[in-house]
Parts: sequence; structure tokens; C-alpha cells
Amino acid sequence: MKKYITILAITLVFLLPKGLIAQEADKIVGQWYTDKNESIVEIYKVGNKYHGKIIWIENPNNEDGTIKRDKDNPDPKLRNRTIQGLEIMTGLEFDDDEWEDGEIYDPQSGNTYSCYIELENANTLSMRGYMGISILGRTTVWTRKK
Repeated sequence: MKKYITILAITLVFLLPKGLIAQEADKIVGQWYTDKNESIVEIYKVGNKYHGKIIWIENPNNEDGTIKRDKDNPDPKLRNRTIQGLEIMTGLEFDDDEWEDGEIYDPQSGNTYSCYIELENANTLSMRGYMGISILGRTTVWTRKK
């Protein structure tokens, strides 16, 4: 009996930290208002990486009434995609209290940036996009949709 208890205890020691790390990592999953509340990005998990897509935009249409499209994308084949529903964030991995090594696409400029996220509290995250080194980037603050 003691042997089984010992095996169980050892198993728990190895599994418990993974479970806690997964809980920490998943804290960014959900819907977030971007910095100017002009859109909502849903962050979700695919495997062990985090992605985000635009699920709502305040003004989904251009002034002429046409739907906003990804017209500034550097790939002409992708310029007809609608902005709403567009996956803009890919490949973020959780490591030591931040999500890093991801990319974020800006449909307003057609540029893709490296990015990382830090969770300030349960309802506020800082997302930093940059080219090259992070000091040459810009941070935006997103608020969780309640």
C-alpha cells in the first residue's frame, strides 16, 4: 500500500505544476477590447499556442457602405478578406508570466510585427508589437470584455 501511495505522490508532484502552468497560461483566453475600444479580439488556444481574431469592429463598413476588407495586405490574394473575422495574432507561447514569440498583423497598415503579451491583472493586458527589437515597438492596453 505504501508503494502505491509513494507512486501517487510522485505522479502528483510531476503533474501538478503542469496543471498550474496551464491555468496561468490560459488566463488570456477570452474576448478583449483593443486600446480604443474600436474592436474586440478573441484570444484562443490552438495546441500550446495562443491566437487572436477580430470578432467585432465598431464600424465594419467603409464610408461608401462597402464592407471593410484587408486592402493593404502585402499579398494581393488576401486583400479581399473581411476585417471582421480576420486572425491577426498567431503563435504566442506562455513562458515565465508572459506570452511571447508571437506575431500580430495590423490590417490598417498591412504590416506584421513580432509581439508579446503581459497580463497586468485579470482584466487588463499589455500587448507590445515591434519590428526587430522590442524597444522599437509600441504597447497597447486591452481590456477584457465582461
